[in-house]
Amino acid sequence: MLEVSHQNDQVVSDVTTLLKRAQSGDERAMDDLLLHVTPFVRRLCQPIAQTHSADAAQEALLAIYRGIHSLREPSAFYSWVRAVTTREAVRTSKRVAQRATDELSETHHSADPFVSVDVSDVMDRLPDYHREVLTLRAYYGMDEQEMATILELPVGTVRSRLFRARRNFQNAWHQRSA
Repeated sequence: MLEVSHQNDQVVSDVTTLLKRAQSGDERAMDDLLLHVTPFVRRLCQPIAQTHSADAAQEALLAIYRGIHSLREPSAFYSWVRAVTTREAVRTSKRVAQRATDELSETHHSADPFVSVDVSDVMDRLPDYHREVLTLRAYYGMDEQEMATILELPVGTVRSRLFRARRNFQNAWHQRSA
């Protein structure tokens, strides 16, 4: 397994070495590389896929495993992992949302104004497609073009979703204490 060093250059060098070995068919290097990126992948999946983040992380790791040979520039490894992981988290979230649309349960929200509601509670009330764009913008700092690429949507659609998502978030935030 990759030893984490306090020297960033050493970690990059180790990852580059593992990457080259994994791309040449070394299964041990592939295992070590996947073990190294797993915490990063899990952190990326959590805000997008939420309760299904473990499934999203597994799908992302499979996609990384399958696609590692297509990565030509070792210095782009973490950016590539981020893009693959975000795409898989969005796909998992969409797949789960499609299955769950008929099974949505109503949640009881207290009318007590003293009950505190944090941002994640408000986000949970939003549709998945609104939560996705808000997460990609606020948490990952992506612009509309990056989001469009990840979500496989036209930029105009991303802009309109982002506008509506912000408005819905604000409405849900203000309703929390009403």
